[in-house]
Amino acid sequence: MEQTDLRVPAPATVVRPATPRQRAARAARNGGEPTLDFADRVPYDAYVHASTLHRLQQPLSDDPGEMSFLMVSQIMELYFGLTRHELREAQRCLRADRVRAALAPLRRAALHLEGLNAAWKGLRWMTPADFNRFRNLLGEGSGFQSAMYRHLEFTLGLRDAALIRPFRRQAEVHAELRATLAAPSLWDDVVALLARRGFAVPAEVLGRDVAEEHRPHPAVEAAWVAIYDDEEAGDGETTGEEAGAGGPGDELRLLGEALAEVAEQFGDWRWNHVKAVQRTMGAKVGSGGSAGLAWLQRSMARVVFPELWSARTAM
Repeated sequence: MEQTDLRVPAPATVVRPATPRQRAARAARNGGEPTLDFADRVPYDAYVHASTLHRLQQPLSDDPGEMSFLMVSQIMELYFGLTRHELREAQRCLRADRVRAALAPLRRAALHLEGLNAAWKGLRWMTPADFNRFRNLLGEGSGFQSAMYRHLEFTLGLRDAALIRPFRRQAEVHAELRATLAAPSLWDDVVALLARRGFAVPAEVLGRDVAEEHRPHPAVEAAWVAIYDDEEAGDGETTGEEAGAGGPGDELRLLGEALAEVAEQFGDWRWNHVKAVQRTMGAKVGSGGSAGLAWLQRSMARVVFPELWSARTAM
């Protein structure tokens, strides 16, 4: 199976580095007050690009509530990308058999998903009447068409090649989605890791077409049952020095718990999406042409990291 390099090149920046000694000298010159004069662009803006971010909102109506809908949608897009970034880093670590190193990005991903879930609260004010004041102006625009959300789903193992068809007129976006679909998902990398650690994962599971959605297999479930039954698993603590203790079983169990938290938070986001649709449009047809609420409810039947959950029945 091809091992894709998941490292992302660092963006160019005009921020000038400063050593602790330089910062201390500047504070002394300023008498403890913040620096207020700069030769060019404010360093914070040069790094965060805040002025650019705040120019990206272009509402289609005069309704004041539309800005909330638009900005929360943009915030969610940023969280999609950030979570995917963490999952790709976890994949890189797992492919190098650095299980403990993979725990940090997975825990960060779960926290980012928690923030993503909190973003829904910014739309709880919106009733069907509120949404209808600008919904027609969106045309066929729909969150269903988020390319970054598809990247996130594909990375988590929820795969459907048909879902990249809306992007076929956007050559670069389409090519990136095809590449994500053709590369192993996080769960594929976890299953490959289990095989390298000696668990009896069949060849047909390891050699399957990764562009297709993973089908649960009893051998993968049995591996997780054995991991959680391992006497070396310890007490399950996942923070501080205790996270570095224990044997191989403990390491894999910590991985399982980190993955479970990611899956649970992602599941919460999907459920919050269902509730938001119920609140704002009921069972109306979706803006993108789908069955709306019914389509979302059906999609929730697809489980992220399925054997990690089914194994709990046999533990």
